[in-house]
Amino acid sequence: MSRESAHRRPLAVFDIDNTLSDTGHRQHFLERRPRDWDGFFGAAPADPPLARGVALAVESAADCEVVYLTGRPERCRKDTVEWLARHGLPEGRLWMRGDRDRRPARTTKLEVLGRIARGREVRMLVDDDELVCQAAREAGFRVVPADWAADAPELTAAQETEGRT
Repeated sequence: MSRESAHRRPLAVFDIDNTLSDTGHRQHFLERRPRDWDGFFGAAPADPPLARGVALAVESAADCEVVYLTGRPERCRKDTVEWLARHGLPEGRLWMRGDRDRRPARTTKLEVLGRIARGREVRMLVDDDELVCQAAREAGFRVVPADWAADAPELTAAQETEGRT
């Protein structure tokens, strides 16, 4: 396949936390006041993979270019890239939140999703955050809710009110 035709493949866009990785073991960092963000993100390399999310990403790579859209801050890039490779996820571009960006996930992710969709078909967005999913649906994107992770109310609150993930 030529490089040009590869760029015409539809995109499958995957969130990471609680979509591909299980953040349950690090939720306790968010239950503290103030929240321990350094501890939360520092523990991310130990996340176990979520089999359903990983399988969907691998299956999607047959027909789509897989890319990753996470609320993790840019400072976590190296750990995140290593985690994706270690767990056999398809290679793909990784879009991350700026280190100082504290906007709600539904705002930051939809902004990036709009940019990456320019001139490309986005076949699906896979995300666990219902507000992100709702905003993406309203913007006309096909959404696959990642409902296979355990509930993480502290993470959900942080995604929307503190703009941290």
